[in-house]
Order: sequence, then C-alpha cells, then structure tokens
Amino acid sequence: MDKEDLKQLTDDDNFISGIYNYCDRWCERCPVTERCMNFTMGQRHFPDEESRDIENQAFWESMDSMFSATIDLLREMAEEQGIDLDAVSDEEMATVEEAERREKERVAAHALSEASKSYVGLADQWFDASEPIFEKKRGDLIDLVRLNIPGADPEAEAIALSDAVEVIRWYQHSIHVKLMRSLHSQTEDDWFDREGFPRDSDGSAKIALIAIDRSIAAWGALLRAFPQQETEILQILAYLDQLRQDAEREFPQARAFVRPGFDEEEPQLDPEVFGDFLCGA
Repeated sequence: MDKEDLKQLTDDDNFISGIYNYCDRWCERCPVTERCMNFTMGQRHFPDEESRDIENQAFWESMDSMFSATIDLLREMAEEQGIDLDAVSDEEMATVEEAERREKERVAAHALSEASKSYVGLADQWFDASEPIFEKKRGDLIDLVRLNIPGADPEAEAIALSDAVEVIRWYQHSIHVKLMRSLHSQTEDDWFDREGFPRDSDGSAKIALIAIDRSIAAWGALLRAFPQQETEILQILAYLDQLRQDAEREFPQARAFVRPGFDEEEPQLDPEVFGDFLCGA
C-alpha cells in the first residue's frame, strides 16, 4: 500500500469516520467491519497467516509499508496546510517529551490505572489456580455426552463456558489500556469542550465500561459453572463492580458518549453468530 492507496481509502464514503477510535478491537465479533477503514487496511496489508506472523519478515515489511504511506500522506497534508513538520527545534521537542513523560507518570499512578492493572493479575491468578476444575468440568461434559441423559445439553454448556473464558481474556488487558487512554485524554477535555466535540476521554472510558460490563457477565457465567468457586469468583466480581463505579465517578458522562457506527446507527446483528457479547452493543 502506498500513499495513493491510503488516500483512496480515506475518501471512501462507505467507511464510518472514527468508528475504530471507540471500538473494542474484537473484529471477529464486530457486525460492521465492512464500514471500518482500519479493518480494511489490515485485511489488505495482512491477508494471510504468514503476513500476520510477527516472527515473519513479511509482517515487518507490511508494517514498514503502512507506516511509510501514512508518513507520506501526513507530510502532504501538512504541506497543503502550510505546516512545516521539521520546524520544531530540539529544545522544543525535549520540552514536549518531558511533559509527556510526566503525564505518563501521572496516569500510571492514578487509582483507576492501578486498580485496572491489579485486575489483570487477579484474573491470571484465578485461571492459573483453576486449571484442575476446568479439566474436571471437561471430563464431566464428556461423560454427559456419552450417557446421553435426556434434558442435558453438554455441548451448549461447553460453548457457553468457552465463550465466557474468551470474553474475560479478551477484555482482561483492554480495560486497563482504555482507562489509561481515558485518563491521558482528560488533559484535552477543555479543547474538546471549546471546539464543541464530544470528549475523547468519555469515549475511551465508555469502551472500558462496556468491557467491564461484559467481563462481569462472563464471570457470572463461570460462577454458575463452578459453584465450588463461589468465594473466589464473587471477590473478583466485587472488585470489578467497584472498578466500574469508580470509573463512572471519574467519567460521569461516559455512558452517554455516542460512538460512531455503534450508538448512532443500529447494525443488523445475527444473535446466532454474536451471542450475548456483541461488539458495539
């Protein structure tokens, strides 16, 4: 992909502007990938497994091509606007970098950042300690299939269990990442308010809240599947619920944020494909 290919994509009216800024990056479950420029770019750059393998030279060649095309387009747009991207002095750049370093430290020390990072560890600890009960559940489900007990549906139970684990694992790290972005974006709230745009901090926080909501639902499914783990899972659920409340207090307008393509349009969803954890729901 070169600069012209990128320009052609940006001019395509089929794509929803900014849809990729406030999504959960779970393209496999997203009903509107055909309206997302980022998804299309990814498909063109990485069309097969070989090109998506970070250990493969083809992956890095594709990444280099994408970055080069983006930089070329950025420079062309800056030139059209009369902006000299090379005009920043070393001293000015050093000042910007120092401010960015202090901002990263502030965000990392925030209670929401620390709490969401701790949740990553809590989830890992539970799954590491629970390998035996998953193995036992697997054996129990195999026995149910073999016995063919009327009214039992071990296949559906296995699918629901797998889906719950997949949801928890997908959002486990993204909650922290999205909250970090939300906290970082707070410094720009005044600019967004002044220009009449919805706050980026609220949009990112909304994704984090959706991820927490879905994670709570998934942990609830695990609680039903493993009642012997009631104490441990309820502790995680309580932790997530507190994290959700804290995030809502920090970003009280986040739930009302309208995400392009998800909240302002109503995609046609197939519940048999996307189940209870639909992207953009």
